[in-house]
Amino acid sequence: MPPRFVQRLSGAIVIALLSGLAVYALGGSIDAVAVTVIGAIAAGLAAMGIRSATPVAHGPTGADAGALVGEVLDGIGDPVLMIRGGVVACANVAARGLLGQHIVGEDVRVAIRHPAAADRLSAGSALPGRPVELVGLGSADQRWQMAVGETSDGARIVHLVDQSGNYAAEQMRVDFVANASHELRTPLASILGFVETLSDEAGEDPALRTRFLKVMFDEAQRMQRLIEDLISLSRIEGEKYRLPGELIDLGEVLEDVYAELAAGGGERVGDVTIGFEDNLPAVTGDAAQLSQLVHNLIGNAMKYGRPGSPVTATVGRDRSGMVRFTVADEGEGIAPQHIPRLTERFYRVDAGRSRSVGGTGLGLAIVKHIVERHRGRFDISSKVGVGTIVSVALPPAEAVSSKGNVTVTQGRAERD
Repeated sequence: MPPRFVQRLSGAIVIALLSGLAVYALGGSIDAVAVTVIGAIAAGLAAMGIRSATPVAHGPTGADAGALVGEVLDGIGDPVLMIRGGVVACANVAARGLLGQHIVGEDVRVAIRHPAAADRLSAGSALPGRPVELVGLGSADQRWQMAVGETSDGARIVHLVDQSGNYAAEQMRVDFVANASHELRTPLASILGFVETLSDEAGEDPALRTRFLKVMFDEAQRMQRLIEDLISLSRIEGEKYRLPGELIDLGEVLEDVYAELAAGGGERVGDVTIGFEDNLPAVTGDAAQLSQLVHNLIGNAMKYGRPGSPVTATVGRDRSGMVRFTVADEGEGIAPQHIPRLTERFYRVDAGRSRSVGGTGLGLAIVKHIVERHRGRFDISSKVGVGTIVSVALPPAEAVSSKGNVTVTQGRAERD
């Protein structure tokens, strides 16, 4: 290899590395640094290929350099395009998967069919600039962030970063805060209204005062339950990736919860029956959280089952060897379209009925996160007019692993 070529190549590499370091120092991502380095090296190789008067026997030709750049770009997970003269000169696998296999050789404004992208990629736009948000690129729900850079020979590098997950998480946070605020505001407004009424002449009537005070007490309890559930959900989410370490007998947990329900009384306690197999293996769990899970599921069955109808709670081992806790009721049942959303925070099939029986809208969301932490499976099956069966399957202590998923499935309500 001629010494002069080696010197030029070395210089191009040094400049490329310095450019990458500069991008990183300015807060750029690793992918942005990679694209900068690759673009600078490509530009240097292309320039040397053009200026060289004689072919180099063993050095990379222009075609070889282009192929090398393409291979490196394909190794980047995000969509990346190289634009020359307004035309897509190179696109990696991710870009072709998003925009289509035909985009190489097309006008970039046709390849990326988005008005904001067209404005940003127009010939007169200044570079570099702030990333552009592209909503609906690929599919209606997707959101992308487009960053554009420029190489030393005038080529433009377009880097697309999928922000759909971040946007969805932010939207969930916004919805959660809005729903929580609404749920707290409703009983608070009721309490303040009755306080104002009692401060007037209505407070002189003993019967009316007693009735108003009971309503205020009930609304305050509703706020307390909601706050407790919010705190509980936050704590469970915070421990989501930390495996519990106690050996728990789920049958004993069921017995303890039933004893608490029986001691507390209530109209429907007599409708609850429990049962569990002998010699069940222990599960690795958190005793307080599993007790809360059992409370929530039996409590839901008591609230939403028909008065006087049986509620059956059992613990046994299923065919896969997992320890399964099941609660069955004979309520109104749940329509199929609602089942996948039941574990969403504040989602209610019948909001009015849920509030009237004291539901906070967080019970099944808490159950889902508890099951997720315990690396278990959460199943809901229901039939309108027949009832609902909810089951939680947890791996026995010897089978617990560090990986697992929670799924909510829909099926046909059956009883043995």
